[in-house]
Amino acid sequence: MHIAIVSGEYPPRWGGIGSVVFHLAGHMVDLGHEVTIITRSHTSKVPSQEGVEVISVNWAKIPMAFTRSYGKHAIRALYNLNKRKPIDIINAHLPLVSWKAKEFSNLEKKIAPVVSCLHGSWIGEREGVKRAAAAGESATWRNPNDLAISMTAKYYSRYERAGITNSSICVANSQSTLSEFKKWYDPDENFDCEVVLWGCDHKVFRPPNNDNEAEQLEHERIRSDYGCDDEDALSYSFSTKTPMLLAVGRLVARKGYMTLLRALPDIIKQNPGVKLVIVGRGHMKKSLLKESVKLGISDSVYIKSSLSFSELAQHFRSADLVVYPSYYEGQGLIPLESLASGTSVATVDQEPLTEMVDESVGGLFKRGKPGELANCVNKMLADDKTPAKALLGRERVLSKFTYEHNAIDYERIFNRAIEKSHSKR
Repeated sequence: MHIAIVSGEYPPRWGGIGSVVFHLAGHMVDLGHEVTIITRSHTSKVPSQEGVEVISVNWAKIPMAFTRSYGKHAIRALYNLNKRKPIDIINAHLPLVSWKAKEFSNLEKKIAPVVSCLHGSWIGEREGVKRAAAAGESATWRNPNDLAISMTAKYYSRYERAGITNSSICVANSQSTLSEFKKWYDPDENFDCEVVLWGCDHKVFRPPNNDNEAEQLEHERIRSDYGCDDEDALSYSFSTKTPMLLAVGRLVARKGYMTLLRALPDIIKQNPGVKLVIVGRGHMKKSLLKESVKLGISDSVYIKSSLSFSELAQHFRSADLVVYPSYYEGQGLIPLESLASGTSVATVDQEPLTEMVDESVGGLFKRGKPGELANCVNKMLADDKTPAKALLGRERVLSKFTYEHNAIDYERIFNRAIEKSHSKR
């Protein structure tokens, strides 16, 4: 079949949606399908994949409003593409594309059935911004994107409602997201929605290869750069007295980095040699560095704005523990990438993260509570069973959270949408 994927994120925009769409496209080609991506234009070069065509369209560079302008240009691109190469299924990734109910209906009637992926909701994002602001993570007005979400989420939610009521099938990326959509939008009995949690690239995010000399040297360099390079650490021993904590994600209030920093003094008390490495881009870098100075922990905190995929993957392998204190996620891929790398993870005791992580593979703490976060991390660093939990986590990823699993699930869903469309004729 010819699959047209409409996604506001696609590499070089390596966000959560961009990553899963990139890998889904490649694996659908492996299953014998043609894939065309319609995404926002970018100044950097788009990575090529055999069998995947990428069409870039214009968009207004305005927070939230870009979803509507991009959506209009994507519709024109779909009609033009269908004339050149008939489309069998349209896969739209919400909420980064905004279409009206009539636009969904016209696409279904004139081109092909629409399967909409639900990557969390704007209302949920707004609630996450509110929770983070109330916890003192960052003032909403400091970030134009957070401010736009707070001010316009209700308005843009109309497009999400249009999507769930006018798509042939919807696919939520977690039970939590499905519950959100039912709560916020109260769909009727015709709402057809499945839950498929995204996987991760288990070949890139994998445990250490101790026989690879170049990899070992890179591990030693990373641990040395952050000053957590005692002899045990350099040999990947969890007995290290200089543990490395890793946190990955955009530097925005919803990710909970202030909570993590406020927990660090209590972690240092029990683990004096600990270092925290934060990897991400965003407006909060200066605020986080300022807070670390205020807390007297600046010598223990490192912030890296960006890393290549290979560098990031090695950071996951080299870390002793990954911490993910997010206030809101549609799903959240970082815990899976950590577990796939053979590194245990501490995260919030809240759906959707608990749909992937439990205490058999990681640790859980209450959202927004620095003391509980510190207790969880200290407990995990002191527990010699933590590495074994990480290996169980790797097994969990391989058993159900891979892009190979996703491609098989989506092939079935796309075929069901086509059959459903034929039955209406």
